Amino acid sequence: MEYKGYTLKNEDGNLYVENIKDFNLTHIFDCGQCFRWIRQEDGSYRGIARGRMVNVSYDNEVFCITNSSEQDFIDIWYEYFDLGTDYSKIKSVLEQDEIMREAIKTGWGIRLLKQDFWEMLISFIISANNMIPRIMKTVDALSVLRGKCIDSGRNAYSFPEIKALAETSLEDIKQCKAGFRCKYIHKTSALMAQGIVTEEILRSMDTAMARKELMILPGVGPKVADCILLFSGLKYDVFPIDVWVKRVMEELYLKKESSHKEIQEFATKQFGGLTGYAQQYLFYHARLNKIGMSR
Repeated sequence: MEYKGYTLKNEDGNLYVENIKDFNLTHIFDCGQCFRWIRQEDGSYRGIARGRMVNVSYDNEVFCITNSSEQDFIDIWYEYFDLGTDYSKIKSVLEQDEIMREAIKTGWGIRLLKQDFWEMLISFIISANNMIPRIMKTVDALSVLRGKCIDSGRNAYSFPEIKALAETSLEDIKQCKAGFRCKYIHKTSALMAQGIVTEEILRSMDTAMARKELMILPGVGPKVADCILLFSGLKYDVFPIDVWVKRVMEELYLKKESSHKEIQEFATKQFGGLTGYAQQYLFYHARLNKIGMSR
């Protein structure tokens, strides 16, 4: 079967997608945008997304997805892995910047996942002043607490729905060991259940307004808001600034200690509407090469 330039084949219960370029699973899953994918001993990744548990692997432009059909690719994975976007074109524009050219060499296979907005909201509230392994444990703990079991043999649970988390007590949320963030999860879930902020409203707004709208929710500051917008596929002209991005921008571009506002303004001028993509290449490049660690 052919679908938008890709060849789909089902063999032995697995789905094989051919002709996928600009794609590397390690780059995608290790660039700070997701928390439910775990590398396996054979180099594949097991993850939970859109209420499904799958194992994915990639070799020689062939992408293998277990527990999936051709229709699942059309309905779920084509969008989730952003396979409708021409990353060669994006990279050709960004590579006009010499520094960005080097960053892209490091993470050439990054793709921005289009993840569930609600899951990103809570996940990035958890991410504030936190480490990725701890974020992953807390997200999994919340899923076990109030999500739906999707694979009892592997103890796998989908991320809780808004209503389920809104009805969870603060004391129960504290079992998930999110520290000071527990009260933010509790309060934000209650507000979301009331429809205070919706994905549809944010999509209709310009980026500045969408960021401002998200920041009415407890635990959502500018960086968290930008991460939510970017990693749910709502806005791509954002530039989340964490410690790694701050270091790489100061060391490679600005050559001085800089405020978040200065970095944002420079990034917008330098990368235009591709700031979200640029941020991911720079984040991965900085972490992998430990840029700025000496300061």
